[in-house]
Amino acid sequence: MTLISDPPVLQSSILHPFMGRDVSYLVDARARQRGDHPMLVWAPYSGEGETWSYARFAHDVARLAGGLYVRGVRAGDRVLVHFENCPETILMRFACWRLGATAVLGNSHWTGPEIAHAISSLDVRAAVTQPRFYARIVEHCPSLEWVAVSMTDAGETPEAAPPKSDSFSALYGEPLPRQPADPTAPAVILFTTGSTSRPKAVLWTHANLLWGGKVGALQQGIRPEDIYQIHLPLFHVVGFTWSFIPAVWAGATTVLQPKFSASRYWPAALRHRSTLSSHAGTDGFLRGLEVPTHHFRQWLHAWHDPARDAHFGLTGVAGWGMTEMVIPAICSDGAFDQPTHSVGRPYPGYTARIEHQNGDHVAPGETGQLLIGAIRGLHIFQEYVDNPKAMAEAFDERGFFRTGDLVTLHEEGWIIYRERVKDMMKVGGESVSASEVEAVVNEVPGVRETAVVSRPDPHYGEAIVAFVVLAEDAADRKTEVIEHIQAACQASLAKFKNPRVIEVVAEIPKIGNNKIHRPALRELASRLKSPAQVR
Repeated sequence: MTLISDPPVLQSSILHPFMGRDVSYLVDARARQRGDHPMLVWAPYSGEGETWSYARFAHDVARLAGGLYVRGVRAGDRVLVHFENCPETILMRFACWRLGATAVLGNSHWTGPEIAHAISSLDVRAAVTQPRFYARIVEHCPSLEWVAVSMTDAGETPEAAPPKSDSFSALYGEPLPRQPADPTAPAVILFTTGSTSRPKAVLWTHANLLWGGKVGALQQGIRPEDIYQIHLPLFHVVGFTWSFIPAVWAGATTVLQPKFSASRYWPAALRHRSTLSSHAGTDGFLRGLEVPTHHFRQWLHAWHDPARDAHFGLTGVAGWGMTEMVIPAICSDGAFDQPTHSVGRPYPGYTARIEHQNGDHVAPGETGQLLIGAIRGLHIFQEYVDNPKAMAEAFDERGFFRTGDLVTLHEEGWIIYRERVKDMMKVGGESVSASEVEAVVNEVPGVRETAVVSRPDPHYGEAIVAFVVLAEDAADRKTEVIEHIQAACQASLAKFKNPRVIEVVAEIPKIGNNKIHRPALRELASRLKSPAQVR
């Protein structure tokens, strides 16, 4: 076998599948083809909703791009787009792409220090955000040239207007003509959710976005008349390139909600006659509610479950992916029977390998690490920005991406997801690094050692449990130390990363090389009472 030193890229001698096209080309094309058709329906939980046709959306994007240009933003510049779900976050992304700038998508759950760490090395020039996040961005990102702010917090009236800030509406200028299309140009930077360490900056090209749109529409069979209801965060792949971008490619309509709300989900679906939706565990919150007579044809999930689909009276599509994959690299196939809990099979364009630690292929029924082969900047991400060490660790000598996921190969070729190779927890669809939480807890005075694992949770999938060994001089201050741990986590970590249970123990179980015996701790965590209380 011939080994290669670098991951595969699209060679310059090969005709690019999106030659002469970028995301702005797609938007303008849909505006010509489906000008009056609703593209985006904003369904806030308070205040008035609003609808953008394809023609209005394209015009507003061109005006915002013109305004950014007047503000000094040029092709190649980076702009932080930091919002909860709202029309502004979508409009600004497309405006950046029309201009040739790169949209840097912040996670709305981040604290100020987390925002600062994420963009500190990215040379971000400006930021566009909402009132709720204005102060933390200004305080923790002083190098920004300017910060523009929307009028509302995802449709809600803000508690106080940010002082001396530029309004989002003031960014509109004269429409900027579409620039020459380069599908290989940088388009967006997203962030991994910190499964093994601090989030890494993941760069996608315009071709990545177009691939996500075209293939995502094919995977889900999206039709122009479909109405795709989105409640998942748009700074993650499932809400963004698994849902929104494919709907745009198909010329369909998107109904956008600020976030998931079990009580508001069905009313919005019935009011807008939604036909498609995607879920990342949120369907579990709907199980206890009466299922109305609805218009849904299909939902997108993380795994195949016929009983779930029958309960909600619709068809399910399953897919596996991650930030680096752009779309589901492994997807279900409705033309064939599929084992329950499987995520699917490799989709055309992706090559999957499942291997033991020694590199041998697994046999059917065995579990191993999943590796994905694909073209960078097209099927999968372009790179971790300015992080050659992470790139070297992410790809093997054959150019296959090490996903860090353990999967089982079914005897008929289906793939069943098991868990992460490294210490990762999944809370409400968000990945949480045990080491990141441990680093915060270990800094608290009175803590000698800590180990973080998760336990099953009926609502969020997993709940974080922190086992803490107190220092000798803090043995009689258990309650005080626990309160300090809570305060430290709330100040330094996003809410979903905060431990739900803090358990003081005499020692942390270890295995060889002084490594934490996490399976033993998970077993102990599962036996703890009152998972919603701090002990």
